[in-house]
Formats: sequence, structure tokens, C-alpha cells
Amino acid sequence: MRCGDLMAAMQVINLGQHQLGDFKTWFQEYMHSKDKRLSPATENKLRLHYRRALRNNTDPYKRAVYCIIGRCDIADNHSEVADKTEDYLWLKLNQVCFDENSSSAPQDRLTLSQFQKQLLEDYGESHFAVNQQPFLYFQVLFLTAQFEAAIAFLFRTERLRCHAVHVALVLFELKLLLKSSGQSAQLLSHEAGGPPATRRLNFVRLLMLYTRKFESTDPREALQYFYFLRNEKDSQGENMFLRCVSELVIESREFDMILGKLENDGSRKTGVIDKFTRDTKPIINKVASVAESKGLFEEAAKLYDLAKNADKVLELMNKLLSPIVSQVSAPQSNKERLKNMAHAIAERYKAQGISTKKPVDSTFYLLLDLITFFDEYHAGHIDRAFDIIEQLKLVPLSQEYVEERVAAFRHFSDEIRHNLSEVLLATMNILFTQYKRLKCASPATPARPTRVIEDRDSQLRSQARALITFAGMIPYRTSGDTNARLVQMEVLMN
Repeated sequence: MRCGDLMAAMQVINLGQHQLGDFKTWFQEYMHSKDKRLSPATENKLRLHYRRALRNNTDPYKRAVYCIIGRCDIADNHSEVADKTEDYLWLKLNQVCFDENSSSAPQDRLTLSQFQKQLLEDYGESHFAVNQQPFLYFQVLFLTAQFEAAIAFLFRTERLRCHAVHVALVLFELKLLLKSSGQSAQLLSHEAGGPPATRRLNFVRLLMLYTRKFESTDPREALQYFYFLRNEKDSQGENMFLRCVSELVIESREFDMILGKLENDGSRKTGVIDKFTRDTKPIINKVASVAESKGLFEEAAKLYDLAKNADKVLELMNKLLSPIVSQVSAPQSNKERLKNMAHAIAERYKAQGISTKKPVDSTFYLLLDLITFFDEYHAGHIDRAFDIIEQLKLVPLSQEYVEERVAAFRHFSDEIRHNLSEVLLATMNILFTQYKRLKCASPATPARPTRVIEDRDSQLRSQARALITFAGMIPYRTSGDTNARLVQMEVLMN
């Protein structure tokens, strides 16, 4: 019987059937039953016979056979026969009753829940000497369908963690794992109202704890594990695979390797993530959103570009460009890098006919023009700089355009408005430099009569007054220092 060869056992019974009474009939019924269970009537007969004639029998093997077939006397551990843990488990599991409507008396009824509780709580780790034989205790729990407790126990030992995780993955895929209802739960928990020995495993936490030790050094490997969470949701309903991938990318900074990269022609070179999904846009957008929320605007812009989300690309580029518009360019500087990135985006979008929302689009290209204006200004090319600011029509260079420019200013984005003080100061400085150059020039000549010089002088002072008037009318508070410097230069020109 222990070997599972019931036919061989039947042959032995036939040899001594004249000494066994009704046992042959009972064993035949047991052997041919699909669930290896006697009918209630037969079971009652066997149990009655056992109590009357066999309970105190000195033959431990005979008692064990009756207790297995009739599932009776569950308090007897049959230690003389089942002297090994595996034998004990086999014997007891054969006695387990899975019929909830069974009419068996309590002393003859062993449920799986009762047996599980006995092993997990009554005997526990100390009984099985887990420090010396960890796999034995794991086997006890696993063979009694306490998968969650078995995995959690194995996971506690560092050198056995990989085995615990891989067992969990197999059971998870087979839908045999009882998972915690919430991800804030402990690794192993018992839910109120559940069966006494039933435990639930926080599967998400198990994987997160396991991958933590290598996700920064081997993100490719970590992705393999995160993929098992593709159908899991967190407490906010967010897909756990997306969440883990986004956190992994942000932490490892392996944007190109994991998510792919944009080639010069605008095509996307695939990344590791392409092995797990055909539609990579939701994942890339998710990572971009996380990067944006963490203030990593440059990385987020590149990721949105990778996901073909042009509106978000320009929106973030505007935030990046605005603070560096008036800075002096220098090789390998922050401004130089962002300027080159912006020009590459602008050229590619223009070549590919990519259109975006009008306000974002106009702000982006205006910022690029202002960067060019300041580059020329800082390089001392004031006439080129003046031509640019005149063409942009951002500030008035004549009194007749003041109100028009003030009205247009109301529609500019904050990224443009924040640069207005520097634009006004640079423009006024250009006018003042042109004024000084005019005054330092040689006296009037036939080719350059006095009237031409006077007209140019008047024009420069009129342009300066227009800037002062504009600065006072716009619904945006420029600093006191800006106003003072504007007025000072305007006064020096009069």
C-alpha cells in the first residue's frame, strides 16, 4: 500500500482471506473507489469492527491498514509503522476527509485544515529542527498544500531565496497560490475569518524583495521577474508591471537599454522591453510621466519623444529652455546641451511634418529664437541681435506699437514672460550701445549729413522710451532693479 501497488496488496489478502473476515470485501471496495473512499455504510461497519476488535491489537501494521482504509482513530500517529516524516505525512493524508457533509464522529474525522494547523502551529519549526534540516520543514508544508507558508519559510534564508521565488512563480502561473488581498500586508499573513491554518503570500512583495539586490546592476534580469506582475494591480489600480519597470528605469538610468533609443532619422531602436510587449508606448509614456513627476524633465522629454508624444516633448523643452535663454553659451555647458537637443528636435519635427498644439509650438520656437538673440548679444554682434528682436515683435521699438505689444504679451506663456526682464535689458543695452557708437562717430560729412545723424539719434531715444512705456504697462511685475537700469540707460540717452 505504501508503494501504491494495491493490486499486490490484494494478492496478499487473497492468500490469507480465510483469516481476515470481511476485510477482503472492504479492501476491494476501497481499491476500486475513484476517491479511495468507502461508502458510509461500509465505513461504519469497518470502524465498528476496529473499535471492538482491533484498537488494542498488538499488530501495528494491521491497525494502520484499518485506520487508512476506514479513516478512523485519527489520534493514533502509528509511530511504530510511520517512523519517518514522509511516511507519517502519507498515512495522515490518506486519513484526511475532504467531504464537508461527512457524518463521521469527531474522533474519526481529520480535515485538511486541522492537519495543516497541527503541522504549522502545534508542531511548528522547533519540532522539525529547521536550522539543521530546512528542506524537511519545507517539504512538510509543501506536501500538505501549505505552499504560502513553505515559500515564506524558505525565503527567510538568504541562500534559499532563489528557490523560494522560483517555486512561487510556478505556483503563481498555475493559479495555486493564495495571494494577499493588499500589497501592504506582511510577506505571510492570515486574514480574519479565514480557516485557521490558511496563510496568504504577498507575491508582489516577494518579487520586489528578491529583485532589490540585483535590479540596479542587472536590470535585464529584474525585468524577467517583473513580467509576472503584468496582471497585478496596486492599491490605486495601477498596473504593477508598468510601475516596476518605470521605477527600474528611473533608478538604473538605463533608458536606452531598457526602453530603446531614438535614431537620427526619428525611428526607434528597440530595447529590452520589446521582448515583453508589442505596444511599448504605454510603458514608455508611464516612465516618462514618473520621470517628469520627479523633476527629471530632460530625461522625460527624451522618453516622450521616444513614445511619439510631441506635445509633451515641447511642453517639457519649454520648461528646460526658459531658465537658460539669457545665459552665456559655453562649450559643454548645460545651455549648449539643451540648445543642441532643442534644435535637433525642431529640425526633425519640421522634416517629418510633426505638428503640435499651437501655444506649446509657438512658445518653443520663440524660445529658440530668443536663445539665438542672446547668443548674438553676448557675442557682441549687437546689430544682428537687434535685427532678431525686431523681427520677433516681442517688445515695441516705436510708441505706436506699445499697446499692440502689451495686448500680445497677455497671450504669452510663463516661459516667455519669465525672460522679459532680460529681454528688455538686453534690448535697451543694444540701443544704448548704438547711441554711444553714434555719439563717438566722426562729425557729419556730405555722405552722412547732420540731419541723418540727428534722425538716428531721435529714433534711438524714441525706441528707448517705447521700451520704458511698455515695461510700465505690461501686467507682469519686473524687478525694481530692472526698472532702475532701464530708466538709467534711457536717461543717459537724453
